[in-house]
Amino acid sequence: MPDAHSIRAFLDSRHIELAERIERFSAERIATLPLPADDPTARRQAREILAVLGTGDWYSPIIDQDLRAIALIREALAADSPLADAVYALQALGSTPVVLAGSDDLKSWLLPRIAAGELMTAFAMTEPDAGSDVAAMKTTATRNGSDYVLNGRKTFISNAGIADSYTVFASIDPSQGRKGIACFVVSAETPGLEFVKPQIMSAPHPLGEIQFVDCVVPGSAVLAAAPDGFKLGLRTLDRLRTTVAAAACGMAARALREALNHATRREQFGTKLADFQLTQARIATMATELAAARLLVYRAAWESDRGAARVTMESAMAKAFATEAAQRIVDGAVQILGGKGVLVDHPVDHLYRSVRALRIYEGTTEVQQLTIAGQVIKRHREASPPEC
Repeated sequence: MPDAHSIRAFLDSRHIELAERIERFSAERIATLPLPADDPTARRQAREILAVLGTGDWYSPIIDQDLRAIALIREALAADSPLADAVYALQALGSTPVVLAGSDDLKSWLLPRIAAGELMTAFAMTEPDAGSDVAAMKTTATRNGSDYVLNGRKTFISNAGIADSYTVFASIDPSQGRKGIACFVVSAETPGLEFVKPQIMSAPHPLGEIQFVDCVVPGSAVLAAAPDGFKLGLRTLDRLRTTVAAAACGMAARALREALNHATRREQFGTKLADFQLTQARIATMATELAAARLLVYRAAWESDRGAARVTMESAMAKAFATEAAQRIVDGAVQILGGKGVLVDHPVDHLYRSVRALRIYEGTTEVQQLTIAGQVIKRHREASPPEC
């Protein structure tokens, strides 16, 4: 549950009300869903969740780019269902470039359907040889009159095979590296866009590879031409990276709650687990790290919502700290629960398998550390007087 009052300084009154509503909605409509047992089940359930969230108008903050609201929603969903959080996150990733750079025609065609939960989006940037190193992208977009012809392969794409629309990054001029990258919106029904195979995760989640084989898209599908395609991708990730950290906080909060429930009920050697000092020390560390992570998350979201052009350092700090802390918190919960914590049908075991990916996608922790250091050093140099 998003504890809105502990981060009240960064929220408006509408966010307090939203946090209460999404908690109730998620408890009634999301938490009651069974854990998907395998990839086909996860794919079916993802489409169901897409529609359920549409009935609650939860996609509107994505269209409005209310980052604090998006973070609160992701935090609540991630606590109850990592799959529901992933569905929501991909709606944000796939549609934010349209919100930021789409033509009026594209916006009027896509955004109402996205807001209603009728159209599922995906974000196709990663390739077999281009993960953190986006400049190594090999997917090409060759001009053919007013159209573009796409060729290449994308991997580790969430919603691959079930999405209706893909936001795709491809190189118009490979010799220009990142400056040669453009961004396109490609319908899943476009001839030449092929679902290659699913990629099975330990926590069921629709993931897979797609490829483009002489896939022709019209010029109207261009969201951002080179060199602005790469910039649009970075801007999107800059904004939404903070919400990855929010999802990590949701998973961590659920793990802490499960650990507390167990520790205050379980008795060993005639004493409740919660009364042992070592258990208390672990719980204190878990709670403190969670509180610190949430403050970093909502500081970054607040900075973005109040009009900051970029929140590169703030979002990197939030993601690096919150995802690493969440991993430790979930692991601590497993330790407190003991054998129950590693049973496949226990929520904490599912969290343990789900939280690990957050330290990787939308920029690994190591990349975030490089970003933070670069920003800190840059600001120091700008603030320091020149040497005599």
